[in-house]
Amino acid sequence: MYSFYGTWPWYVSGFIIGAVMLLLIYFGKTFGMSSNLRTLCSAMGAGKNCDFFRFDWKSQRWNLVVVLGAMLGGFIATHYLSDGSGVNLNPKTVTELSGLGIDAPEGKLLPDAIVGYEALKSPKIIAILLLGGLLVGFGTRYGGGCTSGHAITGLSNLQLPSLIAVIGFFIGGLIMSWLLLPLIF
Repeated sequence: MYSFYGTWPWYVSGFIIGAVMLLLIYFGKTFGMSSNLRTLCSAMGAGKNCDFFRFDWKSQRWNLVVVLGAMLGGFIATHYLSDGSGVNLNPKTVTELSGLGIDAPEGKLLPDAIVGYEALKSPKIIAILLLGGLLVGFGTRYGGGCTSGHAITGLSNLQLPSLIAVIGFFIGGLIMSWLLLPLIF
């Protein structure tokens, strides 16, 4: 059962992602979490106040199934397909994070230094989270999609803008983790 509970090899998960992408291409659909959220906002009436959300969301209802599937899949994976150890980071990464004053996540997705109860009392952490959220939202809108949309759908469709966006994601991640994060903490 470890092969089911443990981390799946890249060639298994990659094959599944590729198969899903072939099905989406066959049916003329595109994938991306930001388009799913746009559909959700439009369905909730955001089109009354903003032109970006003014479109026929009913033709994109299948996108809402993707959001539901992501939530349901995460729940099933966490509660039924996990050995309970949570996220296990490389010891070198834990050492580097502790040098920045960030505790090991201890199996959680995010460390308490960023999203813990005490951290959320800090104006600095609140400002970082708000600014980060605004930058992600702006970048998603400006770039015409999110990381999943560009990296999975866009690259599968051989779109040059998606290749440029994915290269930008990696460069931005490297700059953040190696240059900005040590300055912030």
